Amino acid sequence: MFNEQELELLISGLPDVDIDDLANNTEYKMYTKTSAQIQWFWRALRSFEPEDRAKFLQFVTGTSKVPLQGFASLEGMNGIQKFSIHMDCRGGDRLPAAHTCFNQLDLPQYESYEKLRDSLLLAIRECTEGFGFA
Repeated sequence: MFNEQELELLISGLPDVDIDDLANNTEYKMYTKTSAQIQWFWRALRSFEPEDRAKFLQFVTGTSKVPLQGFASLEGMNGIQKFSIHMDCRGGDRLPAAHTCFNQLDLPQYESYEKLRDSLLLAIRECTEGFGFA
């Protein structure tokens, strides 16, 4: 039996997630492009297999589909809404959290690349049920 995310991937196939396009269309809150955690985040995402990139896209947007006109045209609850990464100041022992209506990732201040990568993979692979509102 498949859940809705797995079924979407089976029907649509794996998307070609252009990491550079996503990075160029990302906004940051309490982080900057040069923050260590942001550099590690993009490094980690680039290291993912296509299946995990698709799961990441589902995790943060609610769908594995890449916008036809690229990530500049990514839509959220109120129309065009860029992907954003917000600092989660509640501690590095938490997993990243997503708000799919807003294309938002809450990223804790991890102290190493390995911790960030492992936590992100765990979140996208295991935290696929339901929606959360902050």
